[in-house]
Amino acid sequence: MIVAPLLNARSLGTRTSKLALASLTSRNLGPVLLAFDTATPEVTVALHDGDRVVAEYSASEAMRHGEMLAPGIAQVLERAGAISQDVTAVAVGVGPGPFTGLRVGLVTARTMALALDIPVYGVCSLDILAAEAVDAGLSDFLVATDARRKEVYLASYVDGQRVSGPDVVKPADARTDRLVVGRGAQLYPEAFPSSRGPAGPSAAVLCDVVVRERYELLDPEPLYLRRPDAATLHQPKRVS
Repeated sequence: MIVAPLLNARSLGTRTSKLALASLTSRNLGPVLLAFDTATPEVTVALHDGDRVVAEYSASEAMRHGEMLAPGIAQVLERAGAISQDVTAVAVGVGPGPFTGLRVGLVTARTMALALDIPVYGVCSLDILAAEAVDAGLSDFLVATDARRKEVYLASYVDGQRVSGPDVVKPADARTDRLVVGRGAQLYPEAFPSSRGPAGPSAAVLCDVVVRERYELLDPEPLYLRRPDAATLHQPKRVS
């Protein structure tokens, strides 16, 4: 079953009191985990019924996360014959990623959790990519995603576990011959000549990460790593 039987007080801290909510049945559907990630240009959504992923959605249009996420959630619920009230837990990628897209997913996750009185679990988006890489047989590798401004978000994994990062770096400063997973490697092949897919996080894999607690589960707070792109660069002049 999803979440509750597989998590423990050590990793959840104050979430322990909410664990029972994650194993509630709803309209005889059993536990239902809704997962999504908006930390990259792609919006990815999946629904897990406690045993497997039963519906998936993905769409990629730059700067339109807010327009794509709600229809994506509606689609996976409809395909599974479910409604929002059937969801017993939410999982969300917490980045790192660009401010605007990341905010869309996190606000949606927190709002749904509050409205439905259910738990919400955050996962580092680079860990989602790492989980899929491990499933493909990789063990020691880096994950690099696009951070814009000719930079990447980078984390290192040994034996499938994150040992450093995430950090935001310039590709030239992180040049390596190690195997690199993620779109960052595809964008900067001169710095990362040994690349493998996947390019971006999958909500289906996010479901598995949460259900089996494969990586650290976090509060639904954003990993920005730097100021938003739209932030003011200089203090405004005082008007005399």
